[in-house]
Amino acid sequence: MGITSAIVLFAVIWFMTFLIVLPLGLQTQAEAGEVVPGTHGSAPANINIKGKAKTTTIWAFGIWAIVAGTILSGVITVRDLDWFDRMSTPEVSLTDETNG
Repeated sequence: MGITSAIVLFAVIWFMTFLIVLPLGLQTQAEAGEVVPGTHGSAPANINIKGKAKTTTIWAFGIWAIVAGTILSGVITVRDLDWFDRMSTPEVSLTDETNG
């Protein structure tokens, strides 16, 4: 895996984790009892984006380390995920080895 692939993998995992962490601990304006005029009662009353971004980064790094380690170790390859046998198995030709 190249550096670009590692960065893209981390970004995907980070955003997926962020979407999971975002609603955790959310208190709506209706629950707080202070609905701002012109907004819905389900609008967030206090959202701590900075804290949620830190939590997301910590969790995403751990998940990324596990996924990247699995990819780099070769325990799971792309061919292991080919459930419909669309990839051909790599063939080694003896003529290619003897010709140099």
